[in-house]
Amino acid sequence: MSSDLEKKFIDVFKENQRIVHKICRIYTNNSEDHEDLFQEITIQLWKSYPGFKGESKFSTWMYQVALNTAMTLFKKTKRYQFQQFDINVSSLKVKEETYEDDEYKLKEMYQHIYTLTDIEKALIMMYLDNKPYKEIGDILGITEGNARVKMNRAKNNLKSKINAK
Repeated sequence: MSSDLEKKFIDVFKENQRIVHKICRIYTNNSEDHEDLFQEITIQLWKSYPGFKGESKFSTWMYQVALNTAMTLFKKTKRYQFQQFDINVSSLKVKEETYEDDEYKLKEMYQHIYTLTDIEKALIMMYLDNKPYKEIGDILGITEGNARVKMNRAKNNLKSKINAK
């Protein structure tokens, strides 16, 4: 690929790489697997970039490729199913004065999110990222109305898991 295309990709990737980190955080539970998935998603984004036509926002396209890569890898290997959960809370910029309480709540929330289906994980992640239903639908290839219904089901499922403890 041309160096001009490579530079464009690197620039937009750097601006939006937090999306990939969020997806990695949802689908993995330790730093080693996070790095592996991050690398795999980056490779898939790079391979797919020449086909990005700009019909949607880059971040929407990035979500779509990254989620598809994570879900495909998760289904193929099942290597991301672990009993323990490890998250680097300091990277989430939790306030220091409430660190212990926030860390516990955050770990607990991610443990519950980790038990959801692949689609529910993606929905909850995009909900926490304040994505509009239209964009969620575009990313997942479903209608906006279907995204709303699936989101409500995912939120209710997460609530029931949290309340069941």
